[in-house]
Amino acid sequence: MLLLFVGLILLVIGAEALVRGASKLAAAAGIPPLVIGLTIVAYGTSTPEMAVSIMSCLAGQADISLGNVVGSNIFNVLFILGISALIVPLVVSQQVVRLDVPLMIAVSILTLIIGMDGKISRVDGILLFAGIIAYTAFLIYESRKESKEVQGEYAKEYGSKKETIHKSLLINMMKIFGGLGLLVFGSRLFVDSAVHIAQLFGISELVIGLTIVAVGTSLPELATSVIAAVRGERDIAVGNVVGSNIFNILAVLGLSSIIAPDGITVSTGAKHFDIPVMIAVAIACLPFFFSGGMLVRWEGSVFLGYYVAYMVYLVLAGMQHEALPMFNAAMLYFVIPLSLLTLIILIYRTIRSLK
Repeated sequence: MLLLFVGLILLVIGAEALVRGASKLAAAAGIPPLVIGLTIVAYGTSTPEMAVSIMSCLAGQADISLGNVVGSNIFNVLFILGISALIVPLVVSQQVVRLDVPLMIAVSILTLIIGMDGKISRVDGILLFAGIIAYTAFLIYESRKESKEVQGEYAKEYGSKKETIHKSLLINMMKIFGGLGLLVFGSRLFVDSAVHIAQLFGISELVIGLTIVAVGTSLPELATSVIAAVRGERDIAVGNVVGSNIFNILAVLGLSSIIAPDGITVSTGAKHFDIPVMIAVAIACLPFFFSGGMLVRWEGSVFLGYYVAYMVYLVLAGMQHEALPMFNAAMLYFVIPLSLLTLIILIYRTIRSLK
């Protein structure tokens, strides 16, 4: 547990140093702050997921890699957006985000499709990784169409060329390489400790990846979005989550399946439950984000409640607890139907507002 905690701290510090160094260098090179926020920062906060997933594949624990990506995406939407919405209602005015939400849903469904044969192969990984290259080009192209209000929000957060051009090149390069070093070392400690804990308590590596590993590697996204929400930078809070989720699937899962000698095995539980939950969570974002929607405080609390329910299920299932059938019945016959009704109402209101 101590090594797990130390590894997590190193991952968070390494990601922060990497993001700060890369952001300052990009700004000094004249790259617009909006592009920096949509790519370097959103991707940079996912570097712990990348480091842990790659290390897991190299160590022969590919289940952790899959669980890390799926669990992180669920955590990002339900927990991080839930907490951010409780701080301040999230109004989505950023055009890129509204286009990205359908893409997040599409790549989530794609994960299920390519994993239906029980494995995400190297060919699948190459396809996914090619997607992140195309997605990045799309972001840069679409960023030119953003409103001045959104561009000003990102400029305020990440600075302009004039503000950062005099920063020391050496210091920022040290941050980048130092951050990478901490990520590599921290991920090794984190993965080794997580695997040991799973073996000690008889819990599967997939469940460990979905819980401890997923939450731990998502802390940079949590910090970025919560701080942005506190400052009233709502587009950054939302854009960071959506961008990170797409990056997790296309880049993290794609590269991991390329590196893994035999690809990444997709268990029956992941195909029939965890990945569908990830898809459902992505779809749940659509009514809130599409056409400038709003995620208000009560909706944020619903998101948080669902994440708690999901974690409770994973723990009960992992322990084969006697309360699991009762919990499943409550979710199946009460919570899920009520949620579907609420979602249908929200979609109906969205369609009416469009007309």
